[in-house]
Amino acid sequence: MPQTHMQTEPLVEIRDLQTHFFTEDGVVKAVDGVDLDVFANRTLCILGESGCGKSIMARSILRIVDAPGKIVGGSITYRNAEGRSVDLARERHGSRALRSIRGQDIAMIFQEPMSSLGPVQKIGRQITETILLHRKVSKAEAREIAIDLLDRVGIPRPAERFEAYPFELSGGMRQRVMIAMALSCRPRLLIADEPTTALDVTTQAQILDLIAELKEELEMGVMLITHDLGVVAEVAEDVAVMYMGKVVERGDVNAIFEAPQHPYTRALLESVPRIGQPRRERLPAIEGMVPHPLARPSGCTFRTRCPHAIEGLCDVRTPELKPAGQTDAACFLLDDEVRHG
Repeated sequence: MPQTHMQTEPLVEIRDLQTHFFTEDGVVKAVDGVDLDVFANRTLCILGESGCGKSIMARSILRIVDAPGKIVGGSITYRNAEGRSVDLARERHGSRALRSIRGQDIAMIFQEPMSSLGPVQKIGRQITETILLHRKVSKAEAREIAIDLLDRVGIPRPAERFEAYPFELSGGMRQRVMIAMALSCRPRLLIADEPTTALDVTTQAQILDLIAELKEELEMGVMLITHDLGVVAEVAEDVAVMYMGKVVERGDVNAIFEAPQHPYTRALLESVPRIGQPRRERLPAIEGMVPHPLARPSGCTFRTRCPHAIEGLCDVRTPELKPAGQTDAACFLLDDEVRHG
């Protein structure tokens, strides 16, 4: 990835990550050779349509992909506070190393809070269990930490809500509880999968400000999965665009927004409404839909929707990520030999 900062070693280094689902109908290549770096005190935003593998890639980092999913290749190198490296992709399920990293060093805010919170335990107990598991504090201190976090994520009367069950809270409130739980152990890396989807605009801004504040305070790396380009422009330093399990473009946020190189990235940015746009003018749209995962196109997976696809090339060969302007992009149109014929 083009380096725009002085850090040389990423907090998490993902190389050629492949996570496949082995179903009765065939193999679904949900993540198909992803390379990414996440740095401390920087926010990496992952963009792409639904079904592009963003969430599975994030869950692969914590090794919480449900069966029949399995990591079949690649590495996920995490560097801990002491500078030691652990390849999370090679750790066996339930190992001590994985248990110590999950929730403490690397925490995740899930997209659907009701499926992540225990329905028959009070939310306060669920948060304090996480704190007591990973931090050396008393039960009373854990309670104070939990109530403070509930307050910081915008839950009114946090001491009362501490004693509430998940079903007694709205969807937005449950999402805030999940955010508080993820932040409770002051992780070195926070993975946030659409963390503000169920929240109103005011609360969304409050949560994003809180994450940014803690990022600076803890020098925490953040991986944010979102469809909201406005959020990306506001909080990201680095951006990666995914399509059908692959990263098709990556770079710093200014380069991605000002000079996107891949046709898919350009199409995503062009589909955003702009102030001053004529009222009767239709927004540009990406033709077609993301292909079925069991019917992946040959060659470049975006070629079936790309107006610039080259017959005999894009349908035969798979483009690789290469430097293109100020970003890295995977497109044959950026190859000098192809452009000049």
